[in-house]
Amino acid sequence: MNQTLSLAVDADGIALITLDVQGRPMNVITSALVEELGAVVERLRTDTAIKGAVITSAKADFMAGADLKWLLEAHAQIHDARSAMAFAWPLNQLFRQLETCGKPVAAAINGTALGGGLELALACHHRVAADNPATRIGLPEVLVGLLPGAGGTQRLPRLIGIPDTLRLIVEGTHLSVAEAAAKKIVHQVVPPAELVATAKAWVLEHGNAVQPWDAKGFKVPGGAGGMDPRSVQTFMGGTALVAKRTNHNYPAPIAILSAVYEGTQVPIDTGLKIESRYLSTLLLSPVTRNMIRTLFVNKGAAEKGARRPTGVPASKVKTLGILGAGMMGAGIAYVSAKAGMQVRLLDTSAEKAAKGREYSEKLVEKDVARGRLTPVKAMEIVTRITPVTDYQSLVDCDLVIEAVFEDRAIKADVTQKTEAVIATGAVFASNTSTLPITGLAEASKRPASFIGIHFFSPVEKMPLVEIIVGRETSPETLARAIDYVMQLRKTPIVVNDSRGFYTSRVFGTFTNEGMTLLKEGVSPALIENVAKQAGMPVGPLAVLDEVTLELAWHVTEQTRRDLGEAYRPLSGAPVLKKMVEELKRLGKRHGQGFYEYPAEGRKRLWSGLTAAFPVAATQPEAEEVRKRLLYIQALETARCVEEGVVTAAADADLGSILGWGFPAWTGGTLSFIDTVGLPAFVAECKRMAAQYGERFAPSAWLEARAARGETFH
Repeated sequence: MNQTLSLAVDADGIALITLDVQGRPMNVITSALVEELGAVVERLRTDTAIKGAVITSAKADFMAGADLKWLLEAHAQIHDARSAMAFAWPLNQLFRQLETCGKPVAAAINGTALGGGLELALACHHRVAADNPATRIGLPEVLVGLLPGAGGTQRLPRLIGIPDTLRLIVEGTHLSVAEAAAKKIVHQVVPPAELVATAKAWVLEHGNAVQPWDAKGFKVPGGAGGMDPRSVQTFMGGTALVAKRTNHNYPAPIAILSAVYEGTQVPIDTGLKIESRYLSTLLLSPVTRNMIRTLFVNKGAAEKGARRPTGVPASKVKTLGILGAGMMGAGIAYVSAKAGMQVRLLDTSAEKAAKGREYSEKLVEKDVARGRLTPVKAMEIVTRITPVTDYQSLVDCDLVIEAVFEDRAIKADVTQKTEAVIATGAVFASNTSTLPITGLAEASKRPASFIGIHFFSPVEKMPLVEIIVGRETSPETLARAIDYVMQLRKTPIVVNDSRGFYTSRVFGTFTNEGMTLLKEGVSPALIENVAKQAGMPVGPLAVLDEVTLELAWHVTEQTRRDLGEAYRPLSGAPVLKKMVEELKRLGKRHGQGFYEYPAEGRKRLWSGLTAAFPVAATQPEAEEVRKRLLYIQALETARCVEEGVVTAAADADLGSILGWGFPAWTGGTLSFIDTVGLPAFVAECKRMAAQYGERFAPSAWLEARAARGETFH
């Protein structure tokens, strides 16, 4: 019995091939599907009773591409070019056999067709799509560090031309059905009820078993090759744009450009082999492995509750209370209302609370203007948010999140006032980014129901939520916090309590190293540019301006007071102190920091920065600056693992990429260490410790792991 598809031949001799990969919510390419589809293609070729075929899906979507778990498992068995090609070529060859089987084949695309799903449709001679606004069509393999490896880089340019193809596959763009039809990727768009019948009619009445690129005299639309001026211009611009966007950290976009450039100059059979060769190089790349594992396999698992305690019944927040209607509180209110919750947004005055709701009003207005929301839906979201000033309004809340100023006394006050009115079974959460949860829970009469739920700014855009477990937080409270984050459709990670938790603590090493470099006389432009070239979203000085130097200094002073004699100032603290106390440059919100913010024009590094922190005559190599900025973050992550703050490598990697923008090409901080190799990483940290300070010194625990040859994954 087939596990991935079925075949039924009707009275007209049309074979209906229905994709239905068992045990999966969407059809994906697996080894079983490749095997079973191969047998079907052979039957199409040899069975004279079959006149043609229609391929469709029994699920709501057509096909979502390769099963990434299968791909990751296969990746572990790929060690050289031969084994990589042995994995890359069979599916490419199979789709080629389908389109040359001698029988007309139509794809009846009932829903989303991405990656290998679209490549299967492109290998069919005709494509009919159901008129479904939810359908997305595209080749997004670049987003996992791959290229379309089942003919996508060869068939699509032969169908729609090179410029349009590159715009789609280099960026991984998704198209609607209407957009795909406009580009002639699909031939017909029909009502869903008429889909299969229309596809069968084409096979019977117009069926042509020869693809355009197999017809005599075929030429790539719009030209191809090194001598065609239109093609050359596209590749010149495309190569420059890719270099600018990726800083050569991601090999997939360049491999895509190369496969399209070379493959479109030769017959398609040769072009498909070229494509598989380039796919092979990517399969051998650690970037591909890291991105698939972290951004798809582990991210998907986290969003399905991988870290949720077992045995706790599922819960749902119906009414949410938020303390503090500032930017964070307002953002949490918006995403929660959008997820269908009733929200009580509390602040010290009606005016402040109402202003917090205005944040949501502005966001939905933009979505309505862009066609993403109807006016009715927009109104529903906003009306779910009720501005309040009385704690009694929180009486029926399932969960209350405080998002007040980072001051222990203020947080203690709102905790006690809230607990006086909420139900015994309600959960209280703090959105603090730095203060230990266990310490904040001392103000609570119910520490088992106290937890940290740390959002990132801006809340509506940032996908990560860091859940912090205090010393007395119960498994039930943790489960309910994860359930809430899953309601929001965000990605939860779970960490144990410590100062700065995981994300703020490790992110702080990046900004501190930036200030330390500045203190040492490294050019501020070199610091900022190297950070961005390494793959960080912005440089350490720019991001300090964004969060405000004032806040960073406040946290530093709070830490000094909390730790007392145990406090040890960070290497970059003198820079921060000088900027705040002496120079009064407090950050972007105040109009001046490490950068200047002119009323017109783009921000620029402060012209007086090099006078305040003189530049040394000899500058370090860019690679050394890059290494310091990346290694210090990875090393601090390892310390978090050693101390039990982080208990799952997947959480560390997800938190680093989604939380503060550690380069995605690394797969995250711990994947970065594994890619470098722990022995080499430790050796380099010891060298930098001797040269730059003890903050780079690896612990005895980490050295022992390196000696044993252990990895984090």
